[in-house]
Amino acid sequence: MIPVCHLRDLPEGESVRVPTDPPIAVFNADGELYAIDDTCSHQNASLSEGFLEGCLVECPLHEASFDIRTGNPTCLPARKPVRTHPVTVEDGTVYVHVAAQEGTAA
Repeated sequence: MIPVCHLRDLPEGESVRVPTDPPIAVFNADGELYAIDDTCSHQNASLSEGFLEGCLVECPLHEASFDIRTGNPTCLPARKPVRTHPVTVEDGTVYVHVAAQEGTAA
């Protein structure tokens, strides 16, 4: 588990970038928390800096869009999904659970 921030510091409609390797973006979409890999699968751009509308985040570079619930792209130019990560809140702190990447030792 990686501590991200206090829940009060992540208001609805906002996101925060977690400087892990690879970076993770945590979003508060209408009171629900979601986490995805922060880098757009189309090109190197931070999704946490994108435009969030409902459960869709638009890449700030080429307007590719991703569903933050599934990581799936919803329009071109992105074709590959981004990984999703479970999020929990304990004692008011937001945590991201990061699994080992495929092909790496846990």
